[in-house]
Amino acid sequence: MTRHGIHHVTAISGEARRNVDFYTRILGLRLVKRTVNFDDPGTWHLYYGDEAGQPGTILTFFPWAQSAPGRQGVGELHETVFRIPQAAIGFWTHRLLASGVEQETRTERFGETVIAFRDPDAMRVALVALPGIESEPGWATADIPAEHAIRGIHGVTLMLEDGARTGAILSDVLGFAETAKEGNVVRYQAPGTAIGGVVDLRSVGGFLPARLGRGSVHHLAFRAADDAEEAAMVQRLAENHGIRTTEQMDRNYFRSVYFREPGHVLFEIATDIPGFAVDEPAESLGTVLKLPRGLEKHRAEIERVLPELA
Repeated sequence: MTRHGIHHVTAISGEARRNVDFYTRILGLRLVKRTVNFDDPGTWHLYYGDEAGQPGTILTFFPWAQSAPGRQGVGELHETVFRIPQAAIGFWTHRLLASGVEQETRTERFGETVIAFRDPDAMRVALVALPGIESEPGWATADIPAEHAIRGIHGVTLMLEDGARTGAILSDVLGFAETAKEGNVVRYQAPGTAIGGVVDLRSVGGFLPARLGRGSVHHLAFRAADDAEEAAMVQRLAENHGIRTTEQMDRNYFRSVYFREPGHVLFEIATDIPGFAVDEPAESLGTVLKLPRGLEKHRAEIERVLPELA
C-alpha cells in the first residue's frame, strides 16, 4: 500500500563529532548510515533514524564545521518535530535539562503538548507527546529505555510568506490533506501515515528571507513508493502547477528528484526503495563508512580527510 508523508529532513550542522553526540547520545537516535555528500565527498553525510531506518524517521546532516550560521526567516523549514509517548514527557523534560539543553516554555499545539529546543547549531527541534504510541518499537540506548525513546518524526513547520500555493502542492501532488487551522498555521496530514505525516504551514509577512547556513535545514524530502509513483508525481507537478523537477538522481538508498516549491523551500521526492540495508546488514547499520560505487576507488583519500566522529 502506498504511504505518503515525509521521507527525511536534511540539514547543515557544524562540527561532526558534536552532531553525532547530540543526536545519538542526548536524543537517542540510531546512526543508520555513514556516507559522504556525493557532491562534496570530503564531507560526511550522516543519517539518523529508528532501528530499521524507515522513511519518516530520518534526519540527515551535512557537517560543515566552518560554515557561517544560518539566518531564520521566511522560505525555510523552521522546525522539525519528533514523536515521543505521552508518558515520556517528564523523562524528556528532565533529560534535556540535565544535558544542558535549554527548553522553551512547554506549549500546546493542535491539542498536543510540545517541548521545543535547539540543537548545538541552533537548529529548531521539538518533541511532541502523543497518546497510543507506546507499543511502537523504540531504539534503546545505554540511558534511554525503549519505552521513552523517540518514535520517528511527527512533522515539520515551514515558515512562508503565504502558504496557499504550497498547500495546493501538498494536497494535489504529495498526498496530504488540510485538516486543521490554528492562528496563522494550517496543518496538513498524510492520511493513514502516523510517522512523518504532518506538515504545518505558518504564513507570516514582513520577515527577512531565510539564509542557508549552519543550523539551517537544506531540504525536505517526501515519500514515493517507487520510481513509477515518483514519475507520476513529477508529471502532476508539471501539468497542474507548472513546476519542473531535476532529473532523477540515484542516492544509493533512494532515488530522488528536487524542486523549489512556491515558498522557496527546496523539496525532494524520494523513493522508499531500496532502503538503507541495501549495502550493509540491518543489524550493523551505520557502523562503517559506505561509499557509492563511483567513489570507492577514492576511499583511502576520503577517509583521510573526513573528520573523526568519536
